[in-house]
Amino acid sequence: MIFKESEILEFKKSTSELKEAIITIAAMLNKHQKGELYFGIRNNGEVVGQDISDKTIRDVSKAISDNIEPKIFPTIIQKKIKNKSCIHIKYDGSEIPYSAYGRGYLRVGTENKQLSLKESGKLFSKKNEMLWENGISSKSIKDIDIPTLKEFIQKANKAKRIDYKYTNVKDTLNKLHLLNGNKLLRAAEVLFCDDNPLEIQVAVFAGTDKLTFLDINLLKGNIFSLIKQSESYIKEHMNWRANLTPDGREEIPEVPLRAITEAIVNSLCHRDYINPKGNEIAFYKDKIEIYDTGQFPEDYSPEDFIERREKSILRNPLIANTLYFSKDIEKWGSGLRRIYEACQEARVRVEFQRLKSGFSVVFYRPVDKKIQTVIKKHTKKGSEISSEISSEKILDYIKKDNHISAKQLSERMGISSRAVEKHIANLKANGKLKRIGPDKGGHWEILKEVKR
Repeated sequence: MIFKESEILEFKKSTSELKEAIITIAAMLNKHQKGELYFGIRNNGEVVGQDISDKTIRDVSKAISDNIEPKIFPTIIQKKIKNKSCIHIKYDGSEIPYSAYGRGYLRVGTENKQLSLKESGKLFSKKNEMLWENGISSKSIKDIDIPTLKEFIQKANKAKRIDYKYTNVKDTLNKLHLLNGNKLLRAAEVLFCDDNPLEIQVAVFAGTDKLTFLDINLLKGNIFSLIKQSESYIKEHMNWRANLTPDGREEIPEVPLRAITEAIVNSLCHRDYINPKGNEIAFYKDKIEIYDTGQFPEDYSPEDFIERREKSILRNPLIANTLYFSKDIEKWGSGLRRIYEACQEARVRVEFQRLKSGFSVVFYRPVDKKIQTVIKKHTKKGSEISSEISSEKILDYIKKDNHISAKQLSERMGISSRAVEKHIANLKANGKLKRIGPDKGGHWEILKEVKR
């Protein structure tokens, strides 16, 4: 039998190390909420075996039951490995923090570190964070935004990460493991309900601090809508430069859009949903900052994930899995690395900041005077580019359905109703769009094609 390297697998030579094994189990539960342990195998993987009777199994089971709190119910069996008898223990539990012999421990590397009172308090917080998305939502199935759910299924089908079609809300959410009986989980609420507590504060500041703001707004909606709204806001307020190519004019943002999108999705996927404080997107004179309330995993650094040494640690697994299905997350644990690589390629400085209140991704804006001159001389403002893109999208939707409402346009484009009305007013003023009949019962008429 070949043992694969794993952070949750531990070996003990014999049951003479039972006390140390029980401490290890508590430490593993506090770190990973699961694990496996073998008696009869050395640390280097050499199988030595040991004498095992029914009483041996009972003694191990009793020692675990008597000395680990809260109680766990592991599977304990005798296994033959290389014709030698070993004991295999498989355990899991989410009632952290766990203690062994009255003391708390946490697995750090290959050692069991005794917890201080402060660290035990952090584990209590971690327990609440871990359980939040699995809790029952105050919303019901009827509150699900069906167009968003249908669009999600289409994206997931196209990405070939699920193989079933949309049938109805209940069946689809069941397949996504977002229901408990007939009740919505909180994960489903933030993913597919427009009316939820999720929000992102967006702002543009005049200088390098928060003293004076030029624009401030609050984005609300489900996660998929917030991704679209955030992308639109950032595109609108970024600087853009132009490259003239044989194929025409190419607009290039000051920060790579794929890095921005990755940072937005990460911030919504890993945020602390218990914390009432919302996410933030802030533009400063020298940087763009994307902040969320989720604490970075203890004992890890951003470099651990950028350099591919560590596997992903999911704060909200249900939300993360759903975003993975639709390819909003490309691969678990790759987000920081993808942001870093995109910025390296574009020669944009990026910084990952672990804060006491959460985590920030900071993109530093170009300060080279030559680059700024190129931006001013050869390109339109980011807001003008974003406006043109949004106007074209509105006309595209109207071509498909000339009875579409401003509210429906807002939902499908991921921008506010006020923004939609502003774009429609501009299209009317430019003689490209006309309303025939009243708001209810009327329809749109396109008067002039937009040049692409």
